[in-house]
Amino acid sequence: MTRFQAPRGTQDVLPAMQPYWQAVLDAVREVTRLHGFQRIDTPVFEDARVFEKGSGDSTDIVEKEMYVFEDRGGDRLALTPEGTPAIVRAYLEHGMASWPQPVRLYTTHPMFRYDRPQKGRYRQHTQFDSEVLGSSDPLVDAEVITMLWRLYGMLGIRNITVRLGSLDDLEPRRAYIRDLKEYYRPHLASLSEDSQRRFERNPLRLLDSKDERDLPFKEGAPKLIDRLSPAAREHHEAVMAALRAANVKFLVDPLLVRGLDYYNRTVFEVVPDDDERAQGTIGGGGRYDGLVELLGGPPTPGIGFGTGIERIILEMQKNGITFEPSPAAEAFIVHRGEGTATAAIQLATALRDLGVATVVGEGDRSFKAQLRSANAAGARIALILGEDELANGVVLLKPLAGEGEQEPQPLAAAPAEVARRLRG
Repeated sequence: MTRFQAPRGTQDVLPAMQPYWQAVLDAVREVTRLHGFQRIDTPVFEDARVFEKGSGDSTDIVEKEMYVFEDRGGDRLALTPEGTPAIVRAYLEHGMASWPQPVRLYTTHPMFRYDRPQKGRYRQHTQFDSEVLGSSDPLVDAEVITMLWRLYGMLGIRNITVRLGSLDDLEPRRAYIRDLKEYYRPHLASLSEDSQRRFERNPLRLLDSKDERDLPFKEGAPKLIDRLSPAAREHHEAVMAALRAANVKFLVDPLLVRGLDYYNRTVFEVVPDDDERAQGTIGGGGRYDGLVELLGGPPTPGIGFGTGIERIILEMQKNGITFEPSPAAEAFIVHRGEGTATAAIQLATALRDLGVATVVGEGDRSFKAQLRSANAAGARIALILGEDELANGVVLLKPLAGEGEQEPQPLAAAPAEVARRLRG
C-alpha cells in the first residue's frame, strides 16, 4: 500500500511546534500595532506577470523558482513567491493612493518557491511581509528596520546585526555598473554559471552570489557605497542616524545588494552575529521607489521587508526559547452507562460556556481507560459520571494532580464549581 508523504520542501507543523508559531504571530500583531500598520491579505496566486514585472525577469525567483500554471480558463498564474509585488498590485487596484499617505500594510502569507530545500528554507514557507507606500522619507526606512528589529527582540532573538547598504538611484548607479562589469570581465571564465549569465542581464547581482567560485572576487570589486550620489548619500546618513537613535545595532555592508531588481537606495538584511559570511539571513528588504510604476501605477515611493516565520523559529530555538507543552484540556468528562452520554455533552457545553477547555471521554471504554486519557490530555479535573451518579443527580469531581479526594457535586452546580477551582 502506498504511504503518502508531504511534498519535498514542505512540512507539517505538528502540535508541539504550534506554540512557536503562535508566539511569532502574536508578536507580529503587537509590533505592527505599535508601528501603526494595517493588515492586508492577498490571494495565494496572482497573474504571473505581477511577479515577472515586479521581481524582474533576471532574478532567481522568476527564472528558476516560481510555480507557474495555466488554469482552465487559459490564464497564466503563479503561486505567490514573495509578497511585495502582490501588495503593490492591491495598492493600485483598490485606489490606496487616495488614502492618507503613507499607507502602512502587513501580511503573513504562504510563499512558494521551487528552491533547494534546506534547514529553515522550504518550497512552501510563511512570510511576515511589511510595506510602506507613499513616502520617500529616510525616517520611514529606519522605522521599517526598527519594527523588524523590535520583532526579533520580542521573540527573544539576540546576537543579531542589521547589515545596511545603499544601491543609490537607478540613473546614478549606471556608471557604477559599467565599472563593475569592467572589473569582472577578466574573471568571467572563473565565475559560476549563474554569475556568467548575470554579467550581462543584471551585473549588480554578481555581488549577491553565495557560490564559492564567486567569493574570491567580491572583496576586490568596486563598492557602490563609496560613490553614492549626493541625494542618496544624504538619505543613507539620515537612515543611519535614525537607527542609532532607536538603538538598533547595524553595520554598513558595501557588498549588500539584495536579490531583487526593484530595490534602490536603502537595502538591509538581519544576520546572526555568528554568521560571518552573512549566508543565514533571517529577514531583509529595502526601498523600491520604481516598483509601482513597473506595475502600471504613478511614481510612488515604497519600502518594505520580508522575514520567514520558519527561519525566525529556528533562530528562537538557537537562542534557547522553549515552551511548556500545552494541555489538551482543563477538564475531562469520564462517563459510562445508559443515559450518561447526553448528560456528559450537557456538562461539556456548560463548562465550555464558562471558558473551561473540556474533552468528553469515549463512553465505550472503561472508567480506568478514560482516566488514563484524562491524565494524558493534561486535564486538572475529571468529572466522573456513571449510571448511579446520574440517578442521584450528581457527578464526581476528581483532582488529577494528586491533590485532594474525589467528591460528589450536584450536576447543575458542577460546571461553576469546576471553573471556580481552575481559576482560583
